[in-house]
Amino acid sequence: MPLCPSILKVLAYFDLFSYPLSFGEIRFFLDRETHGSCLVEGLDSLVAEKRLFKVGRFYSLRNDPQLALRRDKGNQHADELLLIADKISRFLYQFPYVRGIGISGSLSKHYADEDADIDYFVITRRNRLWIARTLMHLYKKWSFIRGRQHWYCMNYFIDEEALEIKEKNIFTATELITLLPACGNGGLVRFFDANDWVTSFLPQYKNRPSQTPPNPPAGFWKRNLEKVLNGRAGDRLDDFFCRLTSSRWNKKEKRGALDGKGQPMSLHTGKHFSRPNPGMLQKRILDAYTDKLKGLGLPVDPSKV
Repeated sequence: MPLCPSILKVLAYFDLFSYPLSFGEIRFFLDRETHGSCLVEGLDSLVAEKRLFKVGRFYSLRNDPQLALRRDKGNQHADELLLIADKISRFLYQFPYVRGIGISGSLSKHYADEDADIDYFVITRRNRLWIARTLMHLYKKWSFIRGRQHWYCMNYFIDEEALEIKEKNIFTATELITLLPACGNGGLVRFFDANDWVTSFLPQYKNRPSQTPPNPPAGFWKRNLEKVLNGRAGDRLDDFFCRLTSSRWNKKEKRGALDGKGQPMSLHTGKHFSRPNPGMLQKRILDAYTDKLKGLGLPVDPSKV
């Protein structure tokens, strides 16, 4: 059936994370729009051919009931962490120049294992990213004392000057379509609009919610620090923090420093962005995805990977 390769591509991607999918999720992540009856027919055909398996209420490339149990447990833990993430997002929004907070990573897919981090995607005011980031990361250092550092993983920053994501592939498209808006003043809506390219990978992106997330009123500290740093002093301070952070991370990368999970530490920085090095995790996932597609006998379109 024409739809079967598209179904297998979806399951192949999430199989990299040992994550089976429901019927609705498969339809959501398809690279084409389809009627529900056509999807039922395609899934039934693939199950009959034993190219995929029905695992409880989920579908998977692997006939392993433990995957469904693992997922159910992870979904329950995610429910708990999402409540925490919502409260922390409102707190982080009170840092100067923060204009939008989104929840990313595995939690944005409604999954969290026992050691899961809470990852945040942060949008800042133009030319003030490094002031915001530095203050937020100074606070994160204090969270280590309380053993709560995993609740404050602010690992992707952009400012209002750089809303379009430059790396356009299935990994970034999946991250964008699953990003959970937490709070902001319209920055996240503009961010989603600036990345309509995702629709070419995942057509359901065009049906994303368009409403602005909650916009908590700015507190005393945020309002007054922004007033103080809105002039040339703020420009110089932002440039200084950008140079300082970039230099520190370059040294970490050169000496092969590892993070708490044993992964190489690397960061891409610029005046308007601070993000994980796409040559690390992103490249590994895309390479593994390509290999899995080939293993399934599916054609690999470089423009869709």
